Amino acid sequence: MEGEQRQQLGGNPDWMSCLPEGLLDVPLWNLAIPGSHDSMSFCLDVSTPVLRSEPCLLRVFDRLFPCWIRPCIYRWATTQQSVLSYQCNLGIRFFDLRIARKPDEGGLFFAHGIYTLMTVKEALDELATWLDAHPKEIVIISCSHFESLTDKDHACLVEYIIKLFGEKLCSSEDTPTLRSCWSRGQQVIVSYGNQQVVLQHPELWTGVPYWYADSPDPKKVIAYLEDQKRRGRPAGFYVSGLNLTEDAAYILLHPLQTMRRMTTRALSLLLSWVSEQRPGPEEGGVNIVCCDFVGVSRFCSLVIGLNYKLLGRPGRSLPVLSAGHWEMPSAVAIATALTKPVSEI
Repeated sequence: MEGEQRQQLGGNPDWMSCLPEGLLDVPLWNLAIPGSHDSMSFCLDVSTPVLRSEPCLLRVFDRLFPCWIRPCIYRWATTQQSVLSYQCNLGIRFFDLRIARKPDEGGLFFAHGIYTLMTVKEALDELATWLDAHPKEIVIISCSHFESLTDKDHACLVEYIIKLFGEKLCSSEDTPTLRSCWSRGQQVIVSYGNQQVVLQHPELWTGVPYWYADSPDPKKVIAYLEDQKRRGRPAGFYVSGLNLTEDAAYILLHPLQTMRRMTTRALSLLLSWVSEQRPGPEEGGVNIVCCDFVGVSRFCSLVIGLNYKLLGRPGRSLPVLSAGHWEMPSAVAIATALTKPVSEI
């Protein structure tokens, strides 16, 4: 019954605790881990101004025509549609958190073109609550960008992270595996994109390299990732980004399109590439794989299934219940399901 419910919901809330014994001592940077790109962009606030780091001309237009510019940014900057706890239930274990100080109002929020409605504390609290309910699941939180943050902001943020997660934090001096983290009660790896701050706190990890192609063309994204693989993977955690990136020319040529529509049209090709990958320390081994709109396909299950290749088995999805017993779906069934929205499965 539990497996049937998991299939119906399209989720993988406890996938780490369900991995076979042979994977429990593999360093986490040699496992395949699903991640979400710009994880907090589901709650962008169209009443807020364009970020100061955006091009000057865009900020001028925003001041002159905010009722047109901000909805346009919202359509293209929204890359997720679900709160963090729901992303966790889908199987996401890497979160791309781009932090910014909101002008005038103050306080720390997130940003992607414009600012979010949710604060950093609200998001981190939500993750902490979810982790309490799933004690064998481990998340990687990547804090980056830090738009307009002061030294005091950094100090307060790190203090809050350490106080909130406490003994759940995995030290950057360790080589984390599922077994080692479980034995110590550790569930959180915090990557922090400010090296000066990292050097002062052993609880923080250095920034995670993120490979992305900066292109709206999925074929170019795949070609870029293949080129990066040939150059050799980083020694620790790193991200292969499936996310597409629009530019001004693309937006002008596609005035009625959105980031979601562009992404869903490319998913079949992108997920086909993912299915051919293999995790591990070898050249070309994938680690974290990030995607936009992680809830509209079987992305998480596909990435999780890659870990079985480390055991000498073909990549697999979660088992499905059929005729009263557990059996693996056929390759055709997997390929079909991978590109379907969860609501259609």
